[in-house]
Amino acid sequence: MLVLGSYMFLVIILPLARPALAVVAIFTFTNVWNDFLNPLIYLNSNDKFTLALGLQMFLQEQSAPWAELMAACTMVIIPMVAVFLVFQRSLIQGITLGGLKG
Repeated sequence: MLVLGSYMFLVIILPLARPALAVVAIFTFTNVWNDFLNPLIYLNSNDKFTLALGLQMFLQEQSAPWAELMAACTMVIIPMVAVFLVFQRSLIQGITLGGLKG
């Protein structure tokens, strides 16, 4: 009975839930990647800071070098764009199926 249940999960439920899981993965990655307050509270050394904190510290230590700051922001955005491109089809599929179901 347990084998049949896991087979039904893998064959029927998981393919139907894949777009929703992709949307949850994209939103979770975006939330964690852009988190500013939690690392600011919990981390106490500069070498462990996240990229968002590093950008803010760069802005405070320098006298606002906008060209370098925009180049650093572009480098920080690249992983988010890559995750979106990987999950793009599932994201669009999840949005369209979500509108049809309810």
